[in-house]
Amino acid sequence: MKRKVVTLCGSVRFWNKIQEMSERLELENEYAVIGIIPHVMDRDLTEYEKDTLGELHRIKIDLSDAIFVVNVDGYIGESVKKEIEYAKQKGKEIFYLESAD
Repeated sequence: MKRKVVTLCGSVRFWNKIQEMSERLELENEYAVIGIIPHVMDRDLTEYEKDTLGELHRIKIDLSDAIFVVNVDGYIGESVKKEIEYAKQKGKEIFYLESAD
């Protein structure tokens, strides 16, 4: 059985929920999950670093069959909105933690 590859998208302010969903998707739904990295350095990212991380996340989406949006309380930030649009342009399936109506 070929497993679907899914990239997580969401605000790192919901890091605990992102980690929880990564585990659930892999163990309960049997997806291969590509995660995100938290911003752990005690400084603001430069514009170059932000651009680089954005580019790397788009590559992760390219490698995936789908994205899973971790939108706690319906929150979707600007960068995640861009990731969703990118996934749509690439014809990827899009799943949401909470309904995105």
